[in-house]
Amino acid sequence: MAERVAMPKTAMVFAAGLGTRMRPLTDQTPKPLVTVAGRTLIDRALDDLARAGVETAIVNVHHLADQIEAHLTDRREPRIVISDERAVLLDQGGGIKKVLSLIGEDPFFICNTDAFWFDAPQPNLIALAQAWNADDMDAALLLAPTQGSVGVDWDGDFDLSHEGRIIRRAGPKPYVYSGVGLIKPQLFAQESSDVFKLAPFFFSAAERGRLFGVVSTGLWLHVGTVAAIAEAEKAIHAQGR
Repeated sequence: MAERVAMPKTAMVFAAGLGTRMRPLTDQTPKPLVTVAGRTLIDRALDDLARAGVETAIVNVHHLADQIEAHLTDRREPRIVISDERAVLLDQGGGIKKVLSLIGEDPFFICNTDAFWFDAPQPNLIALAQAWNADDMDAALLLAPTQGSVGVDWDGDFDLSHEGRIIRRAGPKPYVYSGVGLIKPQLFAQESSDVFKLAPFFFSAAERGRLFGVVSTGLWLHVGTVAAIAEAEKAIHAQGR
């Protein structure tokens, strides 16, 4: 029987981006501190991680980094470790490589801060961890339906095999990547560059048949533009919240 991982205790939270699609708002406010329905995007992400049992969230910072650090000063769950990228923005892959010594050898969550779920009947992070199988997987991603999710202005990212493996193909796809995943740190052990993207590691794992997807529950809201803030708040209001 395949060994299944215990609930991950560490997460890498990506909060260093420039937020260019949200300008001019993000000229003064970093995207993770944008408020939707009374809560900042980063607090929504960190609250979800805390509910899933994550003990340590490594948060990388670059754009308007002082604001993010100040906002997180009093948070205790999860414990916050700041990864300072003020000097050089490392992209997501490079951001992970910089903190591999803090992550350790166990699979860890990755989390963008420009999307969240609303009214999920079960915690999606826990569902992702429960689906993890280290024998078969190098990475597993939470996916959301392309149709029906809020703020999706593209034709989807992936399809799934009947076994749950992620399939890359041309044309419209039924699922979008939610920005949340579970990944093995060993994937980055041989990377020599300091600045590099994360997506090619996903694509390589998919080619090997070792990238899996878990379809999330609840309403997924992607807040990638200024207009998407109002769209997300309208969707939440429609749910009576």
